[in-house]
Amino acid sequence: MKWNAELYDDKHSFVSQYGESVLELLAVKAGERILDLGCGTGDLANQMSELGADVVGIDASPEMIATARQKYPYIKFEIANAVDFDFDEPFDAVFSNATLHWIKDADAVIKNVYNNLKPNGCFVGEFGGKGNMQHMIAATKTILGKYGYNKLEQADPWYFPSTAEYATKLEAQGFRVTYTTHFDRPTLLQDGRQGVAKWLYMFGPSFFEGIPDVELKQILNEITDLLESDYEDNGQWYADYKRLRFIAIKE
Repeated sequence: MKWNAELYDDKHSFVSQYGESVLELLAVKAGERILDLGCGTGDLANQMSELGADVVGIDASPEMIATARQKYPYIKFEIANAVDFDFDEPFDAVFSNATLHWIKDADAVIKNVYNNLKPNGCFVGEFGGKGNMQHMIAATKTILGKYGYNKLEQADPWYFPSTAEYATKLEAQGFRVTYTTHFDRPTLLQDGRQGVAKWLYMFGPSFFEGIPDVELKQILNEITDLLESDYEDNGQWYADYKRLRFIAIKE
């Protein structure tokens, strides 16, 4: 998936803004070596750096890393995949915001994080939990099916586990889970009704591969119509986000 880093910063900056509260769980201390896994365009890595941490940011997207390096040239950013990164020097903490739901091989990610942490190092994160965007996904599949686009399971790019499922995976690798929560977080879409199509263009392009532009416009309109009863509230449109947060300690 090729990311539009400029659009991400312009219309979807809420991703980093909501991540600020996740940083509170991390409780950054000056001098700590921290990995920002899935750093995007670097905003949260910069906040950790400002708190005195020695931060390394990684992301699989060259577009995101290029923007992060341009914005924060004093921070080390690298293109790397969450399932196979490796550093010579281990980290005091690994932090991840809004990334882990993009990687279906959760076991490989957890193992990799464990191997790159110091003993008693912590893994802190937030990502989409069970039921995240269920209205958006259901509406998209319904309308695509109406138009004869039925091969959708392989197009679904996300992994949204329950707290029990994810905690079990963490513990199986050797982590001690000290905190986990799953909660609703209705998320305001910028540009009102148009925000549905913009969200899908940004985060769900795999659903629409091969669909002609003329037909796609009608499909997106019908998806939006189907979502209106769940998403519209006094002129504002809110996506049905459900988030999972956790703290896990390497034992």
